[in-house]
Amino acid sequence: MAQEIELKFIVQPEALEAVRNVLNGLSGEHHAPRQLHNVYYETPDNQLRNHGTGLRVRGDNGRYEMTVKTAGRVVGGVHQHPEYNVALDSAELDLARFPADIWPDGLTADALQSQVRPLFSTDFQREKWVVTHGESRIELALDRGEVKAGEHSEPLCELEMELLEGQLADILKLARQLVAVPGLRQGSLSKAARGYHLAQGNALRAIQPLTVIAMQPKATVEQGLQTALEAALSHWQYHEELWVRGNTLAKSQVQQAIGLVRHILALFGGVVPRKASARLRDLLTQCEVSLVSDASAETLAFGSEISTAKLALTEWLLTQGWQPFIDEKDRRKLDDSFKRYADIHLSRHAAELKQAFLQSCGERYRDQLPRLYRELDAIRTLAGVYPGEAALDWIDTWDALRHAIENGLRSDIESLRHEAIAQSPFWLHSGKK
Repeated sequence: MAQEIELKFIVQPEALEAVRNVLNGLSGEHHAPRQLHNVYYETPDNQLRNHGTGLRVRGDNGRYEMTVKTAGRVVGGVHQHPEYNVALDSAELDLARFPADIWPDGLTADALQSQVRPLFSTDFQREKWVVTHGESRIELALDRGEVKAGEHSEPLCELEMELLEGQLADILKLARQLVAVPGLRQGSLSKAARGYHLAQGNALRAIQPLTVIAMQPKATVEQGLQTALEAALSHWQYHEELWVRGNTLAKSQVQQAIGLVRHILALFGGVVPRKASARLRDLLTQCEVSLVSDASAETLAFGSEISTAKLALTEWLLTQGWQPFIDEKDRRKLDDSFKRYADIHLSRHAAELKQAFLQSCGERYRDQLPRLYRELDAIRTLAGVYPGEAALDWIDTWDALRHAIENGLRSDIESLRHEAIAQSPFWLHSGKK
């Protein structure tokens, strides 16, 4: 078993020559392109997928390898998960050769062997570089080909970085060098994720509006910060993918996700010093400026500004970039209960919202939108400690007011304003519960 750490980039075909030039300039070994054929297996009821497990057989010039990847963590396109590999004499599955304890509860090798069937395949040409960077050995694989499931297919053109040995910091440092090349976009969709989507009919992926960020029970303040930022980054990447694929409505969700990151950093500003996120916030501001332009999704999403900012957020999360800036007092605050933190701050942010809209704003409602965005993002983050519909209903009422202001629905604004400020708190310690 190996702990696989990979970072994935989508590459524009027209940028391939520039990317190759950068890779050829790195000190290391170059491996000529090889044709790889991968078949992914699944049960009729998607038991493997439901447990976060992937199963494939790879063919490489007459050699075969069987691989199981189990559930792990994905942050901004960095995949960290256990991986099990077994060499095979042929392309036939032999699940009994894996350790018996790798399967999720309720699944066994014998049962799966009789149930799984080929679901989709990937065929691509892989060109590799193995380089030493810092104290680490890193494999860079440039893949071109297609993912195919039945009658559906889509092209592959991506660069995978895998940490063979060494430190996560080194692969992230090398990634910073690569994203300076226009034509690379950090992507979170694995080949398997694309294959499953094709196998399910390749339906258009739907816009997913921002909602309450679910938190783990008994989370600390630090865990709340990490969960919130990972959710914002996931929202960003998901909608960037839709936007690049032609859904123009997804651009506003990318903008909202970047705004959410800034608002989360402000929300936790009392426990994480601003200097800890200064560079990140500068990069996010540059992103927001670039997104105001009329440039195409391809130009913006594959540009170095957005790629650099997204990678900086990924790195800040994975390396806990705030740690060098906190003192003992900050550490105690970060170790405190997120539930307690949420209750205190929900009251404050709700009071600020209510005060801003206590009186009619006449012709000046649009002036209040930046505050409304900021406070709603804070409340979406904090409300994650409260299960059920109460928080959603409370937020939805304010969100309806936001929509009315954005779209100039003057006949609705006043009634929604009254409804929003009259709502009872859904959180504890509000003075009303």
